[in-house]
Amino acid sequence: MGRFTNGINGPIMGRVGTIIGSSWKGVPYVKGPYKKRTKRISKREKANRDKFAMSQLWLQPVLGFVRQGFKGYSERSEGFGAAKSWLLKNSFEGDGTGIRVNPALVKVSFGELPAANNIAVSQPSPGQLKFTWDVAIAEGASTSDQVMLLAYDIENSQASFTITGQFRSVGSDILPVPRTRKRTYHLYAAFVASDRERQSHSVYLGEWNS
Repeated sequence: MGRFTNGINGPIMGRVGTIIGSSWKGVPYVKGPYKKRTKRISKREKANRDKFAMSQLWLQPVLGFVRQGFKGYSERSEGFGAAKSWLLKNSFEGDGTGIRVNPALVKVSFGELPAANNIAVSQPSPGQLKFTWDVAIAEGASTSDQVMLLAYDIENSQASFTITGQFRSVGSDILPVPRTRKRTYHLYAAFVASDRERQSHSVYLGEWNS
């Protein structure tokens, strides 16, 4: 049974006849009931479904990262949903059975906060990746911004990350990673403001073979 949340002219919550009322982020909407499909799925529809499933699988191990990285993306979309939308529109290559996600085209963080120049990676010891960056403060940035670091082993669906790393002014941070040999990590870095309300675009730093 549906109900009016603000009088008879207000939005509907629940089912009324053949419509269903709901809301997301304070925006009311209505939709029709689910109808069983009878038409055959086209090749284009199947390709879109495959991309959707691949996007879901690709982002699942980095869920905690993109929730912050895509915070406040738009009025109606943020976090995992916004990251998936970006990936679907910008990060696929190939067609048919050869379609794939190109890690270099993926954004795991999106925003107006400045990142940093000359971000680099080294491995001071097994199980550690050292990220360094210029400490010069661009307009709109702050010394209290914190680095966000991600090392993603896509082949094994495992990710190591931090969203509250060292302050921008420090210029370096260590990200622990598993010490297992023969792993390929795809590396990303971004920055988040101290109030957690702004973040930068992520920077793809290439592959690292341990």
